[in-house]
This record gives sequence, structure tokens and C-alpha cells, in this order.
Amino acid sequence: METQSNNKVSVDGAGSKVSICDLILRVLALLLTLAAVIVLGLSRQTKVIPIQITPALPPLNVAAQAKWRYLSAFVYSMVANIIACSYAAISTLVVLGTRNAITGLAQTIIVLDLLVVALLFSANGAALAIGLMGYKGNSHVQWNKVCNVFDKFCDQVAVSVVLSLVGAVAFVALVAVAALTFHKRFPRRN
Repeated sequence: METQSNNKVSVDGAGSKVSICDLILRVLALLLTLAAVIVLGLSRQTKVIPIQITPALPPLNVAAQAKWRYLSAFVYSMVANIIACSYAAISTLVVLGTRNAITGLAQTIIVLDLLVVALLFSANGAALAIGLMGYKGNSHVQWNKVCNVFDKFCDQVAVSVVLSLVGAVAFVALVAVAALTFHKRFPRRN
């Protein structure tokens, strides 16, 4: 049985109160990182590319594939989002299953939320760097752009990174809500 009072939800009449905002942000982070994993996991594209060996010979048509597994930054992004999604699911269950009075557990969850924020932002930075390299190329090291060939793949990776970034922002909001909650719980002493 659920009852509401002052933006808190009491679950099963056990006296445990969980902030609705905290719960919504955890579920949102879970869904966003799960969607990022699914979109990145399904991103692959095969194209036939003509390769000119010499001007005298006709071009060879070679099938080329783009998969997220081929680039370590995308593998890192996938693993980071899986970790964040799993953590969001576990922390949602822990927050719902424990009482609000357990300060040590709440502090541990805040620290873990911060670690997930750092993990997601570092993975998104790596994926964005490689994505921009694929989109624009790098003339200084003779790396050609590939998003003009693998456009569907690049679009799926971009959507995955955006979903992951919004998921990271949801975790940042969780940390901010927790900081405000602790600030209100322990008023400043004069």
C-alpha cells in the first residue's frame, strides 16, 4: 500500500520514506542508460566501398562493416552504460527497500552516484572524441572521415551518446537532490 505526504512515498506501510524526485531520477537514469546500451548495441552497418589500387586497374568493391565493437571508445561507452544501468536498478531497489534513517547507506549511495557520474562522463567524452573523428576526420594524421559512408551507424552512435549524457545529467541531479536533502536535514549552526 502506498501513501503520499510532502513529496515522500511510504512503501508497504513500513515507515520508510523515499523522495519521489529521487525515485523518478533513478528510474529515469536507469531507462536512459538502458536505451543507450540498446541503441549502441544495435549499431552496425555494412557498405560496399570501391577501392582504387592503381589508376590503370578498375576499382575493387569491398564490403566494409562498422560495429561498435571495433572501436575501444565505444566498447568503453557500452560497458560504462551497462554498469550505470545496473547500478541504477540496484540503487533503486536499495533505496526503496531501506529506511530513510540509515545515514551511512545514504552517504554510500551518494558517493556511488558520484562515481557513476564520473564513469559516464568519461565514457561519453571518449565516445564523442571518436565520433567527431569519424564525422570530420583528421587531415594532420591522414584519417579520413567515415560518417559520410556509414551514416546510419554514426547516427545511432550519436543517439546513444546523447541518451547516455542525459542519463549522466540525471545522476548529477540525484547528487544535487541528495546534497540539498542533507543540507536541510542538518541545519547550519551559529
